[in-house]
Amino acid sequence: MIKGFRAFVLRGNVIDLAVAFVVGAAFASLIGTFSEALISPIVGIFLGGGVDVGTVTINGQVIDFTAMINAIITFVITLSVIYFVFVVPMNKYRQRTGQGDVDATPADVKLLGEIRDLLAEGKSN
Repeated sequence: MIKGFRAFVLRGNVIDLAVAFVVGAAFASLIGTFSEALISPIVGIFLGGGVDVGTVTINGQVIDFTAMINAIITFVITLSVIYFVFVVPMNKYRQRTGQGDVDATPADVKLLGEIRDLLAEGKSN
């Protein structure tokens, strides 16, 4: 049982996933801090400044437009960094090594497609 678990962990996909998760969390934290320290004040300046900048209060409920704009900008920046720092270089590496595109179709779906094609050939004969 331990041997199977060890093989599973050392296979590579789990380690890659763990590294990607940690790096993604670090980038999210970095971009969140950047956004909170720089982008929120800039959005506040454009929305008029002051303590209640970018908020609307309706029946005692506060709607914070600054936080929403900040979250959207943070999301876009995080995705851009992950794409340009990790995905683009990995795709170039795969092209150079001849791995090309990875076929993500599960084996059972491929098998069902083959069965469908064989049945279609049998009906046409």
